[in-house]
Amino acid sequence: MPAKKETYENMLSKLEKIISDMENGNLTLEKTLKNYEEGMTLYNKLYKMLNEAEGKIKVVTENGEEDFMKEGEKDE
Repeated sequence: MPAKKETYENMLSKLEKIISDMENGNLTLEKTLKNYEEGMTLYNKLYKMLNEAEGKIKVVTENGEEDFMKEGEKDE
């Protein structure tokens, strides 16, 4: 059975927990290194997800950018 794809929010929460644990300073060197490696893996996945989302947003807005800007100007 394929692994369930984790959400951005779930991975961000895990990364925040890792950072909090490491900032606490009560971890062994081995646990700190393990957390660092896991944190960097999560960071890279999150970064990739954000870049993909940004790319999708650019594609969507490139075709409708003029109309979007005209709508935004009406609100001001």
